[in-house]
Amino acid sequence: MPRKTKQTTFDEALANLRSFQFDVREASGVAGQYRVEKNGCAAILARNGNIASIVEGPGIVLGGEIAHLLDRGFQKFLKTSRLEITATADHLKALHRFSEELKEAIGAPSYYNESIGTTSTDYFYDRVKGRDTKPIPRGATPWDTADAH
Repeated sequence: MPRKTKQTTFDEALANLRSFQFDVREASGVAGQYRVEKNGCAAILARNGNIASIVEGPGIVLGGEIAHLLDRGFQKFLKTSRLEITATADHLKALHRFSEELKEAIGAPSYYNESIGTTSTDYFYDRVKGRDTKPIPRGATPWDTADAH
């Protein structure tokens, strides 16, 4: 039988995060948002009704910014507005651990594909620029021609 995640209130989520040794403080510049950090990873939370929702991140902290994970098919990268570095296995393990602890603390669901490995924010597998601008002309499909008869 599937286990249901207990929905916590925003205040309960912040208390849970503090009890899990997360550094919780108000995000600079935006009222009502909180930056939570632990082990070099961070995320921004905000109140969504009476529950906590993730606004930005989770990601590795680089130069004070939260870097998002970029997947180019052959390699994962950590990217901020000023910096892009190669993601190491240690980065990915820390990010995965942080994401799972964060979801557990705020009562967010943990999905199977996220639980077995780190998921990226952006995916750029095709390195050939402009390949998708001109669609390839294709003939009629069998299911389209079957309706015509």
